[in-house]
Amino acid sequence: MVKRRRLETPSNDELTRIEEQFRRETPGRPLLGPGMAPIAQVAAESAALATAGDTDARAARLRDQADAERFRQAEGQGLLILELPVDRIDEGAMIRDRMVMSEDEMQELRLSIAANGLRLPIEVFELGASGQGPRYGLLSGYRRLHAVRALRDLTRDAKYDRIRALVRPRTQADAAFVAMVEENEVREELSHFERGRISVIAANQGAFANVEDAVNRLFATGSKAKRSKVRSFALIFEELGDMLRFPEALTEKRGLRLSAALRDGAEAQLRKALSGGAPEDAEEEWQLLESVLAQLEGTPRSPARGGRPRGKPPAQHGWIDDLTIRTASGITIRRARDGNAHVLRLEGRALDNELMDSLMVEIQALLER
Repeated sequence: MVKRRRLETPSNDELTRIEEQFRRETPGRPLLGPGMAPIAQVAAESAALATAGDTDARAARLRDQADAERFRQAEGQGLLILELPVDRIDEGAMIRDRMVMSEDEMQELRLSIAANGLRLPIEVFELGASGQGPRYGLLSGYRRLHAVRALRDLTRDAKYDRIRALVRPRTQADAAFVAMVEENEVREELSHFERGRISVIAANQGAFANVEDAVNRLFATGSKAKRSKVRSFALIFEELGDMLRFPEALTEKRGLRLSAALRDGAEAQLRKALSGGAPEDAEEEWQLLESVLAQLEGTPRSPARGGRPRGKPPAQHGWIDDLTIRTASGITIRRARDGNAHVLRLEGRALDNELMDSLMVEIQALLER
């Protein structure tokens, strides 16, 4: 029968000896504290490594969040420059203020882009997505976009398939018109007629309350005299814009004479003069208009005719043409179509808020019969 050995509790000296022997047999693992067990030491080291990894990961996540926030802010402020397909940009999303482009200037721009690239990006706003991706409306850079498209068609070079663009945030229509006009006024001054035309179009599209408001907002930095001239050419566009073939050639002096005659009720005579000829250039067109203006201003058409100067004829009233009627009080009523809508435009010094309120009530009563 095997004799059992009785276990005895080791003394403190023996425990110290065992601990020192373990340390010698496991190098590179310094104890974190006196008397710490090996398993506890391994756990402490793992926790330290995990904590360091978590700290780096958190720092990376914070950097990514900060970068994303800066990106969103830049995008919201329209500071991002992207390369967009030229076929995804609609230059007709807004009515342009520029009516004509000089071929010589366009050729110079194309040569510059071909030699040096596009120095200044165009500006667009997102219209929405379609099957092929997002579409953009052009805010500014009409000539640059046309030049790049022309180079693509001419060279078939893939580098002209895309154009650098600033994607601006969606803005109100009035701000978009102001931005467009400001760009063209700075880079290449608009003609008198172009200024008047864009003022009327912007008002008719609802961007401004009326033409007066459009002129004041679009040309807010201009002098009072400049805004007055813009209103004069806006009247020319409203009354004769559909018949003039060379309106951008009207000088300031001629335009002011023409607008003064229109204010005195000469629309019918001027339209009749324009319809009776087919001018081949701006000077021939002006001669048609000047023949009427000379009579209205009391000056003879030719010095050889002699005679006393004719006085200013009284303003006509009644039907001026198929779409226009003028009352005896001097109010002009013009009918027009805007898509499926019918539009009545009223003009005249006799109009005021009280009269317009009464007119609205009368129209309501007529339509509810």
